[in-house]
Amino acid sequence: MWTAEQKGEIIGKFRVHSKDTGSPEVQVALLTSRVNNLSEHLKVHKNDKHSRRGLIMMISHRRKLLKYLFQKNPSGYQQLIETRSRQNTWWLLQARRPSH
Repeated sequence: MWTAEQKGEIIGKFRVHSKDTGSPEVQVALLTSRVNNLSEHLKVHKNDKHSRRGLIMMISHRRKLLKYLFQKNPSGYQQLIETRSRQNTWWLLQARRPSH
């Protein structure tokens, strides 16, 4: 989990307007951070089946948000993908264009 400052920093990078905390862009960024943290946990604790299930659910939720964003705001989707791909190269593989 993050501290309030870390979460605020993530929200600040991806928000659409000054009071934004729940746009799809912010939700995807927060989910990505949680997925990364949980992936590190699972590297150490390989038999933690409950956390693995939570990870799969988070990835599924993130994929649905990306699909929604692609359908409703393609330019925002593209901007999010470009921003994340500069930070993590594997993000491009995870964020392929969703099929309709």
